[in-house]
Amino acid sequence: MTACAIETATEDGTVGSPGFTMTTDGTYAARLAGDGDALFPERWTLDGPEPYAVPLPLGQPEERDAEVLPLADGRVLIRRRVAGRHAFSLLYPTGPGTGELPLGWIESAQLTLLPPSPDGVCAYALAPGAKSSSIWLVAGGAYGPEHVAEVPGRCSGGVWLDGTGRMLALDRQWDEGPVKAVAIDLERGGEVTPLLQITEESDDRLLLAEPDSGLLLIRSNAPGHGRLGWGVLGSLRPVRFPECLRLADCAVTPFAVQPGQALMPESCAVALRIDGAAGSWLGLWRPSGRRLHQLAAPDGWLAGAGLWSREGVLQLPYATGAVPCGVARIDGPADPFVPDVTDGRAVVTEPAQAERAGEEPSGDVETPVVCRPVPLQQAPLTGRTAPD
Repeated sequence: MTACAIETATEDGTVGSPGFTMTTDGTYAARLAGDGDALFPERWTLDGPEPYAVPLPLGQPEERDAEVLPLADGRVLIRRRVAGRHAFSLLYPTGPGTGELPLGWIESAQLTLLPPSPDGVCAYALAPGAKSSSIWLVAGGAYGPEHVAEVPGRCSGGVWLDGTGRMLALDRQWDEGPVKAVAIDLERGGEVTPLLQITEESDDRLLLAEPDSGLLLIRSNAPGHGRLGWGVLGSLRPVRFPECLRLADCAVTPFAVQPGQALMPESCAVALRIDGAAGSWLGLWRPSGRRLHQLAAPDGWLAGAGLWSREGVLQLPYATGAVPCGVARIDGPADPFVPDVTDGRAVVTEPAQAERAGEEPSGDVETPVVCRPVPLQQAPLTGRTAPD
């Protein structure tokens, strides 16, 4: 399964730290729960007949800027800021209480956890600096936090490109120049190779990647302003910017891609969070369908969180007063019909505005022609041929 939890993109195209995070296999999830300032880590178990949550409180409430990340063995990593340092611990249930294993700390002005590693064992953090950015292994190593790579330039984002946790994509900026996604090989000392460049001047960020099919979801201002686009890992075809993903007065952010579609990137179902004046709702789309289906989200949806099964069922976590730990399931889009919802909570609604499918690459007449492909053949990703 592919899982991701992403909040609304900021004006520069980056995405904020998620409040609810799932392991890549969909077994566990974690979040900060509670009311007001009485916050505590909470672990969700998702692989049983019914999802259930286990609170992991300690002697005092957690700060709102703390981050939690689930591991495949059921423990939860927490990052806290303590006296100007970033401290890491593993939390786990011990009967009626919570066990804590301190892992050490990192001294850095800024630091954030990267998305869960595909291996489910390791956890990484990114510390961006003005001239270079550090990648740290903060859980799963032999001892405490370990510095694994120093990447020239200021980096943000974080997307895994393979299923082993070796290849990591970051969005890198030199001084005040454009932002470009690069690939980092963590097994070769953080070797950096170009990953995405649509034009020399454009900001080209990678939002999601699905290793089975090679589908990439991209945000770029190459068409003249920030747009969502898609490409294929290793393909020589240019990035395409579907008109149906361009909604007036709304932020559209992809958060999950269907796995298991080997060599079939255009058939992958994609889930998107849509934020507008009316709130947040759900978008479902396939590159081959060229239509964005808009649905009301389940009550209590932890917006921006969800994962796809290989069979094309989207699972959305939600929490309400009546159901503190629930998962709504929605079938993937099937054009020309909008999918049904299996638990009856998410109700299909009419699109907020008329959609225009058009031909791809799509856009207004003045949109410049994107003549450069995703140069992923330059990155050290071999052993699989992606379709053109």
